[in-house]
Amino acid sequence: MSPPETFTPHPRRWQILGVLCLSLFVVVVDNTILNVAIPSLLADLPATTSDVQWVIDAYSLVFAGLLLTAGSLGDRFGRRRAMLIGFALFGGGSLLAAFAGGPGMLVAMRALMGVGGAFLMPGTLSIMAQVFAPDERAKAFGIWGATSMVGVAAGPTLGGLLLERFWWGSVFLVNVPVAVVAVIGLLVLVPESRGPRRRPDVLGALLSTLGMSALVWAVISGPEHGWTGTRTAGGLVVAVLALGGFVAWQARNPEPMLDLRLLRRREFSGAALMIAVFSFSIAGTLFALTQFLQLVLGYGPLKAGLALLPVAIAAGAGNGLGASLDARLGSRTVLTSGFFAIAIGFGLVGLVAPGDGYAAIVAGLTVLGLGAGMGSPPAYSTLMAALPREEAGVGSAVNDSGQEIGNALGVAVLGSVISAAYARELPGDAPAAARHSLGEALGLGDSALADAARDAFVHGLSVGAFSAAALTLAAALLSLVLFRARRDDPAKIHGPSERKRSAAATE
Repeated sequence: MSPPETFTPHPRRWQILGVLCLSLFVVVVDNTILNVAIPSLLADLPATTSDVQWVIDAYSLVFAGLLLTAGSLGDRFGRRRAMLIGFALFGGGSLLAAFAGGPGMLVAMRALMGVGGAFLMPGTLSIMAQVFAPDERAKAFGIWGATSMVGVAAGPTLGGLLLERFWWGSVFLVNVPVAVVAVIGLLVLVPESRGPRRRPDVLGALLSTLGMSALVWAVISGPEHGWTGTRTAGGLVVAVLALGGFVAWQARNPEPMLDLRLLRRREFSGAALMIAVFSFSIAGTLFALTQFLQLVLGYGPLKAGLALLPVAIAAGAGNGLGASLDARLGSRTVLTSGFFAIAIGFGLVGLVAPGDGYAAIVAGLTVLGLGAGMGSPPAYSTLMAALPREEAGVGSAVNDSGQEIGNALGVAVLGSVISAAYARELPGDAPAAARHSLGEALGLGDSALADAARDAFVHGLSVGAFSAAALTLAAALLSLVLFRARRDDPAKIHGPSERKRSAAATE
């Protein structure tokens, strides 16, 4: 058997990484920055709470629904081209959203931004896999993961800064100059890459888009309309039928959009599951923590955003440590250690008690960020190493879809757990409105009830954090079973497809 062909990394790969991280940063920040703008939207637009919820949900529905299709199109027609289209839609949608005259237009522009985000995200990981040699990917993915964590923490901070000085539209307008810079960087630095030409899988695209959108719709609807309600159950039925049809069609189609054999690769499916579990846990917990900081401790949006920075700072430190240890100890050891640290961090946050201040959670946030930083490089490098290079875009989209579902489920499921624990902890004679949410309890103007509601919410936060700790601990233990004890040669993982350096792979 002939030896595998030596991989030649791109000479400008680190500059390319900077462009890709900027692309990731703007998408992540846009998701988190909007949360602090909700009060301003309610006050300045003729919008109801339902309208604002649609502003948030429209992006998630379209983004999740189109990820697989967008990733497949990027593999077919060019990943850089897909990202350029994505930025054009994302930046244009942001510009129009900033000056929307009513909730209807704002919802439509958020949906357009979701289309752009779906074309952007798969390209970031897949292009990284094309330009970095296997021995550098862990470090590159670590920097990419740290960028994501910084974006999560920076969104509320940046939103608070903008809203203190400008109108609500500024949280959208800030995306435009970043998009322009990213487009220039893509055109100047990033090489085009694509997989083999295939016939368009129109039926697969329709079924995957319908199924993923319906699944996210059901998850979003569950907390408000009930998990057994008609709206939620209907979404789940449509999701099961559409995604089931998608899988059946992909198995029969000689040129499928998604090669189902990828899902049978333990390294790929296992790493995607680990990333989705972390997304689930962090999304639900941070959703509650932002309410704790603002409604319990009384922080403003800016101060609340700054209070979350320890997560990002520790993640940056953990990324460097994780990438270094990955090279010495192997992916499984570092990934498992990172998830154990994440579980400890959630557990420390869960120790918060009524009457405690910020100091009670900062240690947990720091350990959580450190563990996330350690776990990200081996998780992403394992996932991408398991993909044939020609399938990098759609494979990355599978992971992005899992993350998006994890985020939505985290807010919905952990949010429901926290809400239930909060409601149980309230006094028996508390009004029904107070049991619905802490914000409504505070709005009733009863100081004694407000104190009881704050204490009850802290109890709910504790229950949610311990739930996240248990889940991530289970994931850490599962990683010992899913992954090999030693790092495999990436050429062996990829098999023949990694050794084929066809002219179509890169230009």
